[in-house]
Amino acid sequence: MAAGPSMQHPQGQDEDEVDRIVAAWHRERPDLDVDPLTVLSRVTRLARHLDLARRGSFARHDLEPWEFDVLSALRRSGKPYRLSPGALLTQTLVTSGTMTNRIDRLAEHGLVLRLPSPGDRRGVLVQLTERGRTQVDAAMSELLDVERGLLASLSVPDRDRLADLLREVVAPFDAP
Repeated sequence: MAAGPSMQHPQGQDEDEVDRIVAAWHRERPDLDVDPLTVLSRVTRLARHLDLARRGSFARHDLEPWEFDVLSALRRSGKPYRLSPGALLTQTLVTSGTMTNRIDRLAEHGLVLRLPSPGDRRGVLVQLTERGRTQVDAAMSELLDVERGLLASLSVPDRDRLADLLREVVAPFDAP
């Protein structure tokens, strides 16, 4: 596979950076099967772009990505937008010490409240405040606009197909 300056691919797309990387590996190490790079390097590059876009969306609403993660977990839980710290751990994949710090910081900013758990005198529940709901709702709306823009070049059937394929790749990591 000789990569030229304007190499075209089957769907008529121009060569991208991943094509150049793969071609260089083919040239330097023809003994290696570098085909996984054609997919996974693009996923990695997309993840970087998505992370930057998300950080920008969240920052415009005075939120850090971790704050959005916790607030959105509470928002998705439905009224009264309340979860135990354990449920938040499950949804955000952080340690209990990290979650305690995050809840503390969100409470300091008036985005969540700590409430006593009705069924457990030692337990607490974390509840989204009105301010927290307003911020997470605004950030979510903007995030969806940004993400729609990132996917604008794909038709709806292509987006659905891509979602199905990615679900298949990610499923083993999300299995209990």
